[in-house]
Amino acid sequence: MKSFRIIENPSELGAGTRGSSLGIEALRIAAINKKSKLFYDNEVVTLPKNNKKLFKEVTMPNAIRLKQIYHRIEVLGEEVNSTINEKKFPLVISGDHSSAAGTIAGLKKSYPNHRIGVIWIDAHSDMHTPYTTPSGNVHGMPLAMAMGLDNKKKARNEVVDNTLDYWEKCKDLFDINPKMNPKDLVFIGLRSSEVEEDALIEEYDVKKILVNEVREMGTLNTVKESLSYLNDCDSIYISLDVDSMDPDITSYGTGTPVKDGFTPDEVIELVSNLLKDDRIKALELCEINPLLDNKNRMAEISLVILEDIINIINKE
Repeated sequence: MKSFRIIENPSELGAGTRGSSLGIEALRIAAINKKSKLFYDNEVVTLPKNNKKLFKEVTMPNAIRLKQIYHRIEVLGEEVNSTINEKKFPLVISGDHSSAAGTIAGLKKSYPNHRIGVIWIDAHSDMHTPYTTPSGNVHGMPLAMAMGLDNKKKARNEVVDNTLDYWEKCKDLFDINPKMNPKDLVFIGLRSSEVEEDALIEEYDVKKILVNEVREMGTLNTVKESLSYLNDCDSIYISLDVDSMDPDITSYGTGTPVKDGFTPDEVIELVSNLLKDDRIKALELCEINPLLDNKNRMAEISLVILEDIINIINKE
């Protein structure tokens, strides 16, 4: 059995739409209504809320609130590192997806000599940088941070002063840059990326398994192919964005829904079978937004996913 520690990260500093920091409470309400023991049977650590920073004036339009996000991913990274050092499995539940940069950094800090692999189950590629972002929202940048990329060849923005300083700090978190290599990244379910991100995906020949490809080969073969591709990696992190699922089947309770995604059952099968590999050292779920939802549907579905994943793993 895995000894899970739930790390609650109620931050939405990197999002463009308000409400994802409430996703954890929405998940807890779903658990109470269902009489679930997810938050009772597992150790829970809750990071301090920092969303009062959302009231501050935006001073870095090409990486909005990057200074605050840097401090946030540092705190999250330290908690992930401590959890792993205590021989527990970090199950991170975050608001927006900028948090992934902290989780990856924490994993790398725990295993500095390991080659880190990442399985990114998401509709989006999240490989923008302050140089390329059209929105300035940092939840679209965590993979570029982790891989130490700038993508200046596709720059549309001039990055200066504090933005540049804090971008470098984010890439250099824990004095490790890069934390991972683009060739050790697998996208599952990617169906929304922009030309600047596509250029990086093509340049580094990043592995992609699309939704229709998963269905053609089946979830078990998808898992085998992903893990085989990451065969040279020593430790692997799974990032699960709820927008990987089809909003028409599940819910529109997420900031950037994209149609034609996975079903909840497909996600459960993918993640639970991936977790059977001992190299999987951390799992993160993010981007539940109850303010965009109908009767807390996304949190209810996410609760079922997490419960089923844990039950499957602990019965092995």
